[in-house]
Amino acid sequence: MKKIKVLICDDSALMRRSLKKIIESDPELEVAGTARDGEDSVNKARQLRPDVVTMDVNMPGMDGITALQIIMNEGIAPVLMVSSLTQEGAVATFESMALGAFDYVPKPGGTVTVQMGPVAPEMIKKIKAAAQPGVLKKLTRNRLSPTEKVSQIRNRHKRIRRTIASVRGPGFKAVAIGISTGGPKTLFDVLPFLPEDLPAAVFLVQHMPGPFISSYARRIDAHCHLRCVEAEPGMIAEPGKIYLAKGGFHLALYRNPSGKILIRTPKKPDHTFIPSVDVMMNYVLEVFGADTVGVLMTGMGKDGAESMVKIRQAGGITIAESEESAIVFGMPGEAIAMGGAEIVAPCWDIAEQIIKAVM
Repeated sequence: MKKIKVLICDDSALMRRSLKKIIESDPELEVAGTARDGEDSVNKARQLRPDVVTMDVNMPGMDGITALQIIMNEGIAPVLMVSSLTQEGAVATFESMALGAFDYVPKPGGTVTVQMGPVAPEMIKKIKAAAQPGVLKKLTRNRLSPTEKVSQIRNRHKRIRRTIASVRGPGFKAVAIGISTGGPKTLFDVLPFLPEDLPAAVFLVQHMPGPFISSYARRIDAHCHLRCVEAEPGMIAEPGKIYLAKGGFHLALYRNPSGKILIRTPKKPDHTFIPSVDVMMNYVLEVFGADTVGVLMTGMGKDGAESMVKIRQAGGITIAESEESAIVFGMPGEAIAMGGAEIVAPCWDIAEQIIKAVM
């Protein structure tokens, strides 16, 4: 079987050795070469034509983000960013995702660290996912320009507001969104298209390290009409807001005696992912019942698939991202296979489907 060729790009010799050891621990992977800075990364990528590139963000001279842009513009290979778990690292990571990076792996011990063992399985899984056929094409597909997006959002608002004015009542619905690998990029094909007067609360689980969550909530908030906040215990759930699950805590709901819906952030039950999409969706379904809209998008594994089945069986509406756009077709593919998806749509149509579902 042909091995997956990986190019390692990092200015630290220690990190290059550490990453090489992790990658070569898997018999399906091989290190095609290493690069010490952005310029070297671009030259080696052109020369070696790897299947996947791992890219450090902070490097001398040409940095990792600039190198990423060149590699993606030339359509060489998917790029997996290797980022420090810091505020600065989070900002750079999200910028990289917007520019076409496949995903990222955090450095648990800082910019230069030998403590990569805890993330080794994640790195190997993501390298293999990035190397799948069709991924590069999805990452480099043409997206709407900001001007076209704004124009499209405004046109949708005109149509939506007339409809909402006629149907709005005292209650509201819930939109439960689960997403993982490829999510920080894909969500921006959905959330900015939801209007500020959406008659639903949006509950969002994105598998992501805890230190990145606050920065990610601020980034979503800055680019969307809906207000986005990091979910905190005791918050009252309201329509027109996005509640992003905290890292290391589940996103749970309960209805108090006065009828208000409040947020809880328990650490139990134990799960492969904390926060878990399945756990969040189950709580949302328990409180909102048939007024739940489940949305499952790109990601490895099957977190959320079982809950999508439950939502559909309870009379809610379920939407799964199609293979046409999903960077990783694991989670939505599982939901579809299990019969948990009433609607299957590419990411650029999902906002429209959500709007129709909450009317």
